[in-house]
Amino acid sequence: MTMWQTIAGEASAESRLWGQALLPVDDHRLVPVFSPLASERFRTGLETIYEGYLVHYGEPRLFAPADPDSALLLGDYLYAHGLVRIASVGEVDAVSDLSELISLTSQLRAEDADGDGVLWAATAALLGADAGLAEARSALRLRADASALDAAARGAAGDEAVDRALSAHADRFKGPVR
Repeated sequence: MTMWQTIAGEASAESRLWGQALLPVDDHRLVPVFSPLASERFRTGLETIYEGYLVHYGEPRLFAPADPDSALLLGDYLYAHGLVRIASVGEVDAVSDLSELISLTSQLRAEDADGDGVLWAATAALLGADAGLAEARSALRLRADASALDAAARGAAGDEAVDRALSAHADRFKGPVR
């Protein structure tokens, strides 16, 4: 079973509403965005959480909820389910990193601020590594400075991989990516 089939199948099994929100298979846009930067053991959980983020703020790859209330609930379900998947790996630091990611990306979206792409990239590339992301996240949160996150992502995953992820991320949003 592919990562995409797992995400779609588990959501459908959880709720008839999520099954109804699935796009037709021919309309799926199965492009992994940030999971290629992460360790294999985190990839499905990370893409599940990212799909939740897209349901809330961008253009999802697997789902098209019928209304804003369904979108809110589905996005939250995908966040929670992705966190449960990561928690099952047994790495508390990875769950903490993702909780911080969800919180800070929500803040950035609420403030219409830049930096979510590099925040996703750095988190994916250093997920669970206790690599000092707290200071870099604080720079983004408090000073709108994403440079430390960008450097951390590129240092861990390389320029080409990060550029590819950021480009795929930009493709999931209408208008400028924040």
